[in-house]
Amino acid sequence: MANIDRVILVTGAASGIGAATCRRLAAPNTAIAVHTRRNAEAAERTAEAARAAGAQASVILGDLSTPSSADRLISETISRYGALDVLVSNAGFADRTRISALTDTDYARSSEAIEWAFFRLARAAMPHLQTRTNARIIAVSSFVAHSYRTDVTLFPASAAAKAALEALVKALAIELAPNQITVNAVVPGFIRKDAGAHAAMDPAKLAKQMESVPLGRQGLPDEVAAAITFLASPDAAYITGQCLHVNGGLVM
Repeated sequence: MANIDRVILVTGAASGIGAATCRRLAAPNTAIAVHTRRNAEAAERTAEAARAAGAQASVILGDLSTPSSADRLISETISRYGALDVLVSNAGFADRTRISALTDTDYARSSEAIEWAFFRLARAAMPHLQTRTNARIIAVSSFVAHSYRTDVTLFPASAAAKAALEALVKALAIELAPNQITVNAVVPGFIRKDAGAHAAMDPAKLAKQMESVPLGRQGLPDEVAAAITFLASPDAAYITGQCLHVNGGLVM
């Protein structure tokens, strides 16, 4: 498509890290596909912010726990903008249900929405990324895949899915290296939710857990988005297969 040099797909971009990433990456001659599961109104606000920065942007809806959604997201992005340069796999959710209370269905839900969604998106994107220069795959993981302490809340199903996602990142980085496609993960710590967003922990418990963060505060979505933006840039061309922690020094 004329006047577009770079096409980016960001999943889970209606709010939080995904929305902040779209705002960071938005620029003239850039197109951004803003994905959300169902919050079209919020995703459109993200798209509007991207347009205000000079980018082309549109909203794509889809439940990534549905196996066919990943292929459709990639194909719709290609149909709208003619190419794909950067895939940011951010969509997911946190589940702190204890293992003893997890049902097969609940466990599978985390796996489908996080691990399987990333696998399917990356697999569908690979043929298109291989035709581009400075192509990037960036997955958003979580500290829950690394932190196992009695004083920090555990998220067993989420942790397993995010750990699998990071393993896929490392394997994909090797597989795609001959094509000069880099594959990395950003691993956020405790990140502040947007105003009005559902929090995975109550405020009192969250405040207590800040004692494990040397910088003494929650991170901001834009601080994670800054790391994603760097990994998506030409400056990060020699970084692949890495997990970049953005967590204020969280003690693991």
